[in-house]
Amino acid sequence: MNFSRRNLLTLSAAALATAVPKLASAQAIGFTPSPIYPDPAIQILDPSFAKYRVASSSLEQVATGARWLEGPVWFGDGRYLLVSDIPNNRVMRYDEANETWSVYNANANYANGHSRDRQGRLLSCEHLTRRVTRTEYDGSITVLADKYNGKKLNSPNDIVCKSDGSIWFTDPPFGIAGEWEGDKATAELPHSVYRISPDGKLDLVTDELKGPNGLAFSPDEKKLYIVEGRAAPYRIIWSYDVGADGVKLSNKTALVTADDNGGIDGFKVDVDGNLWCGWGSNGAAGARPEDLNGVKVFNPAGKAIGFIKLPERCPNLVFGGPKKNRLYMASSHSVYAIYVETRGAV
Repeated sequence: MNFSRRNLLTLSAAALATAVPKLASAQAIGFTPSPIYPDPAIQILDPSFAKYRVASSSLEQVATGARWLEGPVWFGDGRYLLVSDIPNNRVMRYDEANETWSVYNANANYANGHSRDRQGRLLSCEHLTRRVTRTEYDGSITVLADKYNGKKLNSPNDIVCKSDGSIWFTDPPFGIAGEWEGDKATAELPHSVYRISPDGKLDLVTDELKGPNGLAFSPDEKKLYIVEGRAAPYRIIWSYDVGADGVKLSNKTALVTADDNGGIDGFKVDVDGNLWCGWGSNGAAGARPEDLNGVKVFNPAGKAIGFIKLPERCPNLVFGGPKKNRLYMASSHSVYAIYVETRGAV
């Protein structure tokens, strides 16, 4: 299904809700954009967030029809977004230039998180094969990591590439916990975070977190942030100092605690060091998903400053667009987008 921008602008709000590109094989979510500026979905929790809100930009649903979207990555050279639809075992592609939504890879090994290396190649965390791969320019696949000390990885989840070319990824057992996002299996290794050096060596970064999930570096790469997805009673984003060697971590500090029963998942950092976090209910009794679904923004000190309210839970997000100022939010069945007055740090 393809709709030009000219055609979209001529549709009523009700018609627009059905015009967003979608696939018939999964659940499509209706959405009506706000006719009001500023969009009330963009909430200022602290005055410092006001400068990041574009008053005449409203929330858009650019695609729908997935089962569980995760791991978005932006390809600026092609003006497209790739995003994992994990239970459907496929990677989807949204083309920004012509606003089309299509299958990029129909047999993706239940891939979850994605990133790009310093040469622009696609890095993928695969649940089914329990490995981290790189897609070469010719489409061939190079396995970067699948074992540690002779034992299979659990199910690599999220991934980031540092400016020195090293690749860092989390390895919780989420993908092997059942049949929904891979094949059920027994974990052979602790929940861990690993680093692949530029020469290909795999090193353990830490195994002290329960269910490590999203991770990202501060703009200067002096800090590494990691979500502990199975921390009790609330999920936590931990901040670590990165040593002068670019490898060793120290000074573990709780930066964000989701004590509103929020389920932190993936996140990205902007050029000012703010953390834009996928948010939703953690499933606790009394938690209200309708109040928690969206993106919560924290400043570098861990203070909540803004919230983007979405109709669906947001597992992960990425900054895209020609100026890296369009926030794409992979949100359960749909992809939402909003322009903001900042840019992604990477």
